[in-house]
Order: sequence, then structure tokens, then C-alpha cells
Amino acid sequence: MESHHGETLHRITIIGGGAGGLELAVRLGKKLGKKHKALVTLIDANRTHLWKPLLHQVAAGTLDSHADEREYFALARLNHFNFRLGRMDGLDRDRKEIYLAPAYDGDGSELLPRQTVGYDTLVLALGSQTNDFGTPGASENSIMLDTPVAAERFHQRLINFCLKAQAEARAKGEGRFTVTIIGGGATGVELAAELHMTTKILSSYGLINFHPEKDLKIVIVDAATRLLQALPERLSDAAAQELRQIAVEIHTNEKVVEVSKEGVRMASGKFIPSGIVVWAAGIKAPDFLKDIGGLESNRINQLVVSRTMQTTRDPAIFAMGDCAACPQGEGQGIVPPRAQSAHQQASTLAKSLVRLLQGKSLLEFTYKDYGSLVSLGNYTTVGSLMGALASGSIFIEGTIAKWMYWWLHKNHQIAVNGLFYTWLATWAEVIDRVRNPRIKLH
Repeated sequence: MESHHGETLHRITIIGGGAGGLELAVRLGKKLGKKHKALVTLIDANRTHLWKPLLHQVAAGTLDSHADEREYFALARLNHFNFRLGRMDGLDRDRKEIYLAPAYDGDGSELLPRQTVGYDTLVLALGSQTNDFGTPGASENSIMLDTPVAAERFHQRLINFCLKAQAEARAKGEGRFTVTIIGGGATGVELAAELHMTTKILSSYGLINFHPEKDLKIVIVDAATRLLQALPERLSDAAAQELRQIAVEIHTNEKVVEVSKEGVRMASGKFIPSGIVVWAAGIKAPDFLKDIGGLESNRINQLVVSRTMQTTRDPAIFAMGDCAACPQGEGQGIVPPRAQSAHQQASTLAKSLVRLLQGKSLLEFTYKDYGSLVSLGNYTTVGSLMGALASGSIFIEGTIAKWMYWWLHKNHQIAVNGLFYTWLATWAEVIDRVRNPRIKLH
């Protein structure tokens, strides 16, 4: 593609439309695409975007994914970048090309052939997926809660169980239906609370033979010594106390050694019979990134980058978000795989790539930890605000924390959709809450 002056435009190709990749495409589209200073292309395997921290709500049915999804094609048109549908599966650094696997329709016929896309600057923002650490039976017998499709599948199984419970009175002494969540990080903890809230609401819709306290058991299993191991201990204790109050069973310091159709077995010999198993422990970057194109990667397939987010072996290729191992600074380890990290990296990289086209030096990324918030459904939200005081962090919970958690989502919507659309969408959400049931019943 050429600019108005007949020059060939610099091609910035971004792979992955998650929180970081989409925000980067929007920022570069406005700064470079709109002014015909670069050709910005976003590539993703899905047609729509959903903010990943909301997946536990989709699984529980407290959020209709279709209400919050945004179409990539529509976002591209509004924000002056191009969108291409496809799943990357190869890279040729010498030819400066990436390869997209063929896509197939629901009936198995080819929808899109294998594609080749060129670049001058490549940004890999592929996010992460659940890491089952090769645990026997985990991939076959548990739901990995890392995509909207998986979250919807979990929701369908939960609703089906509740409908079955309504139709069939439980025999005396028959065991409760158990949902076992492997992983006591933010996803596992938030899902447990959201599930309890969902089943309580469900029983109020007239499921006469379904009683959440008697019929459903929610269990969290984690290999760490406490829940939310990566977060401050006070936050962890508050979350555990809240979950125990709503009868969520917690097993910490327990390593899962097998997941079968019947349930979950731990190294200690404990066995938890389970109707649904959700694996929410550990992450890794997509497997195909391992040494792709000769680039340096670590043990969980993340691409090793410098603080400018350039890969160590190719300055024309950048990586950001969960799929990148980006150093924080001397002796501080790598930037944690969190939504706030991807948001901050998108902001820095957008400025850097504008500078690159101007022949200026790239910016080094500095991560700022603004704290952590964990939403426990309607019960409470707990969190810590980092850097607010010289002494470290402020612990918050309850209504203030709830509003801050809500604002994190709004902040992402503003970055992607702009202030006016987000304002309209927020009013639409308020109307929907009045018009529709509080949970998705199908």
C-alpha cells in the first residue's frame, strides 16, 4: 500500500487482539493509520474481542458475552487500522513474513486458505493459555478457562446440571454435584464466588428441586500454601475468609496428580469426586512460539525481550503482554502477566513505534504496579493499591474496591472504544440490568 505521496507505507503487523494487542492497534491506527504514515494491521483467530478478566463471569452466566463483545472489523474501521482473520502458525524472518493457518467453516469446508502476511515491524501480542503442566487427564477431563468458547461450554454444563436437578429429586444419601476448580489464583477465586452467587439466583427462578447449599459443592485446590499466592497475604486471607463463609471448600498445599472422568486426585492421596473440573492454574504462551523463527524463548514459551520490548535476536520483532518475558529492572524478575501490564505496554509501545518511524530512539518500558483487585461476586471485592503511599500499599475492600474493579473494565473500554461510546454502552448496561434476568439462563 502506498501513501498519498507515492511512498510505500511502513507495515506494522500486530498478532493478537487481546487487551494489549487491540489497544496498541487502536492507538497506532489513530496516530499513524489515520494520517497515512503507516499501514497498521491486526490479526486474530477470532472475529470478536472480549476482555479476558471477564471470563469467570461468562462461565457463571452473570455476564452475557455477546453483550460485551466488540467486532474487530467494526473497531478497525472506526480506528483506521486493518483487520485480518487468521491463526498464526509460522514465521520467516528473512522474508519478513508470517503465515496463517487455513480456517474452516462449521461443516469442515475451507473458509480461508493458508495466508502469507508481510511486515516491516512485527508485534506479537498473543497472550497466554492455561498450563496444565502435563498432568495426566487434565486436557481431556477439565475445562481450561482461557477463551470465551470454554467459558460458554462451562456455563452450558452448569445450567444443564441445574435443570436436571429440577427434574429429578435427589435420592436420599446421594452426593452433591461438585465443581472442582484447580488453581487458587484470581481466576479460580473469582469463579468460585461468582458460581455460588449464580446458583443462588438460579434457585430463585423457580427451580423447585434445586437447592444450592444441598445440591452444589464448590471446591478450590491449589499447590501453593495459600490462595492468591502472588498477592499480599492480607488480601489472600480476606478472600479465603469470604469464600469459607459461603461454604466454598479450600484445599491448599495440595498438588493435583490426575484428573479423571470421576474426579481429581491429589499427591497426598485425597480424591474429590467431581461433576465439572475447571483448570485455572498456571499459564504459558502458545506452544508454537517455542523457538519460532529462531527467536529466544523461555520454559513457558514466552519470547525473551529487552526493556524496549524488542526480541533479543531480531530488532524488527516486538513481543508484549503475557507472551513476552520482559525484564522489570535489575534483579526484579519479569513483568507479571496481568491485564494492567498489557495496558501499560500498549501505551509505551505505541509511543515507541511512532518514534521509530521518526528515526528516534525507542522507549524503555517501566512497569508500575497499581495493585490488585479480586472480585468475589456480589459478596465483596478485596484489593491492594500499590504505590499510593511511600510505605507500600493500602488494603481496600467492599464498595470502594467494587467500584475500582468496575472502573478497570471501563478504562479498557475507553482505551478501545473512546469515551462517548463507553458512556453510551454503560447506559445500555444499566437498561439491560432492569430488562433482563440477572444471569444468563440459556
